[in-house]
Amino acid sequence: MRSSRANPDTSLIDITRAALATAEPALDFVGMQGIDLPLSLLEDGQHQHYLATADVGVNLGNTNAKGIHMSRLYLLLNTFSTKVCTPQTLSLLLQSMVESQQEAFADKVELTLQFRYLRAKPALQTTDLTGWQSYPIRLKASWHAAQFRLQLSTDVLYSSTCPCSAALSRQLLQQKFLKDFANKQSITKNDMADWLLEQGSYATPHSQRSVASITVDISEQDEFGITPLILLAEQTLVTPVQTAVKRADEQAFAKLNGQNLMFVEDAARRLATAIGAQFPIYSIEVKHLESLHPHDAVARVTSTV
Repeated sequence: MRSSRANPDTSLIDITRAALATAEPALDFVGMQGIDLPLSLLEDGQHQHYLATADVGVNLGNTNAKGIHMSRLYLLLNTFSTKVCTPQTLSLLLQSMVESQQEAFADKVELTLQFRYLRAKPALQTTDLTGWQSYPIRLKASWHAAQFRLQLSTDVLYSSTCPCSAALSRQLLQQKFLKDFANKQSITKNDMADWLLEQGSYATPHSQRSVASITVDISEQDEFGITPLILLAEQTLVTPVQTAVKRADEQAFAKLNGQNLMFVEDAARRLATAIGAQFPIYSIEVKHLESLHPHDAVARVTSTV
């Protein structure tokens, strides 16, 4: 018995070949944004799995071509998602993507992977107390003129206490002390301790949650080094935000803030010095989300390499 089902046509039309443009301008980027895919990384000696989004595209150098073959880029990404993502595998992926677009005369490709990197952060004082914190990560890879470039970007949250506000607060506290003890020729240590316990917060400096956005070039590295970059930034800033805390940890954090006064300029310069010592190519933006003002304070610094 013959099937009534018709055989599928094996010669499907390809509109990119059937409808050619005529002397149209070359395009710098043609591709896709917001592609969902699983991502496997080797960080801290462990395989870690993430849900990532990908933006990918190539240049369209053939002015007579109607378009590129986006499905080829998508399928290459699909295959890549089953492998461990490393700088080396990313480089090979981009080369394959360029080769898949020969009809478009493509000679460069850009791929951006974004995901949230999760790490356990120990408390400042309490032993065996940890909490989880996620960091937005962006890996931007490009291939052009047979050169591979890879950039790592992340945001680090920290607390910043204003030096000017701290000085003004200390001045008010001094004035309060002189007024309260104006009629006493001498005071005991206990008198002083009791006064501080009661009046020590008569005036307090303002501090705020702040964010450092950091981008470094890691083209020559064998690994991404996400955790080392985060730790370098947090140790440089001294007062990164905390996760799980008890009173002892909160007190330790208050002490760190009091001993780590900084303007937005201070934070930018500290990071530039520390990061520049390890990464010749970098870009840094720090933003203090002001608690005094309705606007933010911002500073940027970029390497001159």
